[in-house]
Amino acid sequence: MQKKISSENIRDLRNKTGAGMTDCKKALEAANGDINTAIESLRKKGLATADKKSTRLASEGLIESYIHAGSRIGVLLEINCETDFVARQPQFQQLAKDITMQIAACQSVFYVSKNDIPQNVIDYEEKLELQKDDLNNKPDEIKNKIAKGRVDKRLKELSLMDQNFIKEQNVTVEELIKQHISLLGENIKIRRFERFLLGEGIENKNNNFVHEVSSMIQSK
Repeated sequence: MQKKISSENIRDLRNKTGAGMTDCKKALEAANGDINTAIESLRKKGLATADKKSTRLASEGLIESYIHAGSRIGVLLEINCETDFVARQPQFQQLAKDITMQIAACQSVFYVSKNDIPQNVIDYEEKLELQKDDLNNKPDEIKNKIAKGRVDKRLKELSLMDQNFIKEQNVTVEELIKQHISLLGENIKIRRFERFLLGEGIENKNNNFVHEVSSMIQSK
């Protein structure tokens, strides 16, 4: 028996996904009212749409800043879209704010994506892993396979796009960007960012900024 889809169900799904009312209604009908199934369906549809738009030129956008409470950590971000119209949309501006807070919280992140990591950094990580004591007595094939897996994990730690979104841990930053591409109908690119830590390079401090920023964001 087909479950009746109420306007409240549709609005709830729209609030959770940002998808259009018609798409939400169709997704709920196809999922027989199960909102989690509908969310997954819309997410897959959005990712597919985003992939088609990912090669389009994005030269508009904005530069967003974030200063963490206490003024000890700051972030500058350039995020691009295709038109000034989209750059002025609240959803795009909120995305920019969320990404700057993500960067502030992820102290191990230094590159937008794995494709931006220089080859000399990759070579260094590979050399480091291959020299570890626990791989000394293993056959070369096994050693290389283990080292490759560890290096891939390390590169993901350095890449912003591979991080889990701090406000929704089951979504990566890359998926978050694609959701907004589908929502706003334009290609969106994180072009560059810079993180500033007070006193960085002068003295080494052990303040846990990751925990501090994450706790503040999750409490909102």
